[in-house]
Amino acid sequence: MQHLPGFAAIADQYDGFILDIWGVIHDGVTPYPGAIDALQRLRAAGKRVVLLSNAPRRAAATDLQMRGIGIPDGLHQGIMTSGEATWRLLSERSHPAVAGLGKAVWHLGPSRDRGLLEGLDLIEVARPAEASFMLNTGPDDHRDPTDIAPFEADLREARAAGVAMVCANPDLEVIRGGQRIICAGALAQRYRELGGHVVDVGKPDPLIYEPVLAMLDLPIGRILVVGDSLRTDMAGAAAIGADAAWVLGGIHADGGTPEAQAAEYGLGPAFRLDSFSW
Repeated sequence: MQHLPGFAAIADQYDGFILDIWGVIHDGVTPYPGAIDALQRLRAAGKRVVLLSNAPRRAAATDLQMRGIGIPDGLHQGIMTSGEATWRLLSERSHPAVAGLGKAVWHLGPSRDRGLLEGLDLIEVARPAEASFMLNTGPDDHRDPTDIAPFEADLREARAAGVAMVCANPDLEVIRGGQRIICAGALAQRYRELGGHVVDVGKPDPLIYEPVLAMLDLPIGRILVVGDSLRTDMAGAAAIGADAAWVLGGIHADGGTPEAQAAEYGLGPAFRLDSFSW
């Protein structure tokens, strides 16, 4: 795993880049130092960039959020999110993982993610036991987002009723404004422990990379995946056979040595760098 002093050391070796958003470009509140400059330099060099996030919201909403925290338009060729992929799966109902789900849905998540319900032929219910499936987008607005315990009763109610879970964000945790909070993936992990059935939508599943690779329209050997998570970003790169650069300043910042952490996941990214900066 080669340590890079900055992204400039590797940029010329690839024509296209799949960039994670949260943990690479911003922390949910503020862009990371140097990230906007790096995006601008890639654009000036004629490189193709697609943003791929396990955000549980539509791609357009994610683009709007980035604008709101000061990230300019025009620095990428497109965005794909786990929320967008989830919406498409629930709209089309052709994939075996969701084809048999009913229309009654219980949403576990904050109000800002309710865009995933819009335009779908669903009936929202008030309690987990009333649903044919639950849509999990993460901790809601009314309970502690740093702990799974406040959600235990709802998860147990759903499990007792045999309700399937669709998880629109497989991430376990994220750093938001310097605070570590749980994501939908942590709730899904607990639901599996209870014996519940979970359909994960997002990285590292190769399925979510298909529209991304179509947007880039490049041979896989000319593409570099950049992300901060070993479990999703680096594993996703390995799943599609692409080279990867691991940004160390994200969720693994407080772990052991990079080599030890990567070995724990059985992964060997080609590169590592302290931040996504030129």
